Amino acid sequence: MAGLLLAAAGAAALVSCGGDGDGDDGAASVRPTPSGPYTASFSGTPASALASLEESARARASAAASSASARASEFEASVSAEVARANAEAQRRLEDIEGRGDALADVSLTGKPRAETGGLLAVVVNITNRTDETASYAVRVDFRDSDGKVVETRFVGAEDLAPGAREQPLAITRTPAGQQLTAEIAKAQRY
Repeated sequence: MAGLLLAAAGAAALVSCGGDGDGDDGAASVRPTPSGPYTASFSGTPASALASLEESARARASAAASSASARASEFEASVSAEVARANAEAQRRLEDIEGRGDALADVSLTGKPRAETGGLLAVVVNITNRTDETASYAVRVDFRDSDGKVVETRFVGAEDLAPGAREQPLAITRTPAGQQLTAEIAKAQRY
């Protein structure tokens, strides 16, 4: 583009040289030519190389952010799917268990502040493999009202925990926030 502008400026300078037709001895008159870019056919200022690079960088950053957001959404969906699968497996494993199970000593509950859970009651299910072999766990958490009646049950699981390893899945009730509930471990089984 710059070469085209220079060529046009040079051509304009050559055309302006020549006799003026008044009988002079061939002396040329030189008219000044504009030194900036030719702007008769557009308004505004021409884009600078810096502005173009900045716009390009912004576009790349926006694309990278969109890609990162998409990857985060995919990861969250895969984690949610894995949690749902582990919880379904925990429920399946507890179906035929008589009594409260053999892993009550390996499981405890810790409450989460309702300010962090949108007002819902949520508990952290602390599962620690206290054996000397890799083990998986299935846990049933019951949420009881003030009369002691079970109003909701949640299942959580932890799979392939190494000896001494700990996992902390969440059990969250969907019961309205205004209702006072108490969480308890109803069953815990190692498999």
